[in-house]
Amino acid sequence: MSGEFPVDQILRGECIETMKTLPDGSVDCIFADPPYNLQLRGELRRPDETVVDGVDDDWDKFADYATYDNFTREWLSEARRILHKDGTIWVIGSYHNVFRLGAIMQDLGFWILNDIVWRKSNPMPNFRGRRFTNAHETLIWAARGPQSKYRFNYQAMKALNDDLQMRSDWYLPLCTGNERLKNEHGLKLHPTQKPESLLHRVLVASTNANDVVLDPFCGSGTTPAMAKRLGRHYIAIERHPDYVKAARERVAREERLTSEQLATTPAKREMPRIPFGSFVETGVLPAGTLLYDRQKRLKATVTPDGTLVSGNQRGSIHKLGAMLTNAPSCNGWTFWYFERDGQYVQIDVLRQESQALRNVG
Repeated sequence: MSGEFPVDQILRGECIETMKTLPDGSVDCIFADPPYNLQLRGELRRPDETVVDGVDDDWDKFADYATYDNFTREWLSEARRILHKDGTIWVIGSYHNVFRLGAIMQDLGFWILNDIVWRKSNPMPNFRGRRFTNAHETLIWAARGPQSKYRFNYQAMKALNDDLQMRSDWYLPLCTGNERLKNEHGLKLHPTQKPESLLHRVLVASTNANDVVLDPFCGSGTTPAMAKRLGRHYIAIERHPDYVKAARERVAREERLTSEQLATTPAKREMPRIPFGSFVETGVLPAGTLLYDRQKRLKATVTPDGTLVSGNQRGSIHKLGAMLTNAPSCNGWTFWYFERDGQYVQIDVLRQESQALRNVG
């Protein structure tokens, strides 16, 4: 690497040794899909002794739990060192290893924000027929520490979920079809290739355009491919030469979205602080306009000073909404609606339109 920061590169090497060459606090987000520790559980093979899902005896091999834990502690320590103070890390695992991963992360000082259940819509069956079909994996999402001012694009996640809060259970399919990389024999190149939809959600949720994303176990290259597509920078590490070659070719095929295409829904706290009265002053919502709640059971009139009047009660858009509903508080921007072109729309639309005009300007 000749001392240069290897941004937008897929590096061939061992993850720990390679991470040690990266500067402190140099990446904004990490997605890690470490070895599952299957070998120690004796679950690599079916009853007929055929290999499960392309995993061979050399993959995921550790002598004992202590060796696996030491490896985990070492790579997670390096990950925490190179993570920005306000950065976050995603670590995915199954029941074989996720509990060990979580405990070690807490021991190292990571601050766990969520555990996400990836519920697979098309899981592999349980071949022995002696257990439940393992239909999910768990993602641990954590900040570098309890004081981290981490990024969470709440509104973008809500928009992805039909304007409902995104939950911590994600129903997504396994990687199949044309998305699945194949080797020269037409077989799966990598046994645990993650679906692009999973990384899309991870990156949109916790990063911004131009952030640097690290994947220390790159595999078939889903993380750098999605990072490039979504306008993020990446550093990926992989030791297997066939995977490195395939990942580099895959990323080279990706097109980066334009800055206009990369725009995501801003969080409410990032919306411009525009007083409601400004829309009254400019005649966008003039005095005398009638406002309604969503069910049109409550009605208020806009006054010249930007307050609302309903009967003998008066207050701001927030205060009057709270008074009329006997609630401790109220977000007036989303509570009140006005009629425009025969449709009832939230007054919050005015703020969004104002911000759009500012961005164009």
